[in-house]
Amino acid sequence: MNWLLLVAAGLVEVAWSQSIKPTAGFTRPLPTLLCFALAAVAVYLLSLAMEGLPVGTAYAVFTGIGAAGAITLGAVVHREPVTPGRFLALALIIAGVALSHATSPAE
Repeated sequence: MNWLLLVAAGLVEVAWSQSIKPTAGFTRPLPTLLCFALAAVAVYLLSLAMEGLPVGTAYAVFTGIGAAGAITLGAVVHREPVTPGRFLALALIIAGVALSHATSPAE
């Protein structure tokens, strides 16, 4: 269950990362409210996951999911360039998340 909460937290973090730009520097009230709400939900889910997972593993996986999702959505939605270096970075992040999961102590 803790891993499911952690994945959910990471996915909400991806949504949160995409909600920052529309705030226009936190000058637009509704996008800003959405941004803060998504951040709060992501951290709340992360805190629940950390009740049964090591802090280092949980935070590394959380930020890894967020980074991988932000890079992927940047390329797909915002048409940001996918260079070999960015592709390698994405592959390393995913590998790190998988390794963290595989070597994490049992719940």
